[in-house]
Amino acid sequence: MFKIQEIREIIKLVDSSSIDEFVYEVDGAKVKLKKNNIVVTETVAPKKEVVAPVVQQSAPAEAPVAASTKVEEAPATAAPAINDPSLHKIVSPMVGTFYQSPNPDSPAYVKAGDKVGNETIVCIVEAMKLFNEIEAEVQGEIVEVLVKDGELVEYGQPLFLVKAE
Repeated sequence: MFKIQEIREIIKLVDSSSIDEFVYEVDGAKVKLKKNNIVVTETVAPKKEVVAPVVQQSAPAEAPVAASTKVEEAPATAAPAINDPSLHKIVSPMVGTFYQSPNPDSPAYVKAGDKVGNETIVCIVEAMKLFNEIEAEVQGEIVEVLVKDGELVEYGQPLFLVKAE
């Protein structure tokens, strides 16, 4: 079985290369990546197949369209904040589902205006039934939460904006 970090590294390498399809198999576990129709699967045993969340990436030509759509939906003041170089972005280290709290009955780990430290847990990203606690890795104040609870997130997608101290 592959570790999440290994899969992340493979995704980075394939993404930065010119190849469109990649298959890697070790000890009965298999990872298959396709750039255009991005499909990620992992096979643990020949008869039992576990399908990982489907990774969808926009083609470079489509990226500006997606960004402009989001800017139109957001208030005019939010657009400059996302691109503000003085703000630190806490990004998702993996593809998965974003959760603001440890369970539905609990309050969110952090919200806009909260102070965070380097090791403060800000959210959970669930990937393949594993719940990964995401730490702030910066000291400062949460300016904005960019993702809604239960939303799918991509690798490297900004989750929070932090005014670093």
